[in-house]
Amino acid sequence: MVQSEKYKLNKEDGKKILIGAGVAIAGAVLTYITEVIPNVDFGSYTPVVVALFSILANAVRKLIVGK
Repeated sequence: MVQSEKYKLNKEDGKKILIGAGVAIAGAVLTYITEVIPNVDFGSYTPVVVALFSILANAVRKLIVGK
């Protein structure tokens, strides 16, 4: 892994940023899907649920990608 220069991003940085954004979006989509289901309301815990779903999405991604 090559360290990018200060105030610049290299391709690997961009890839990691996109993967992180994808995980965050997947967590938000999972939360949206669960709120569409009747009788599910997280209320003030919605931010916590979004974070947990993002972690779950990242774990699934790691399982699928593997090495």
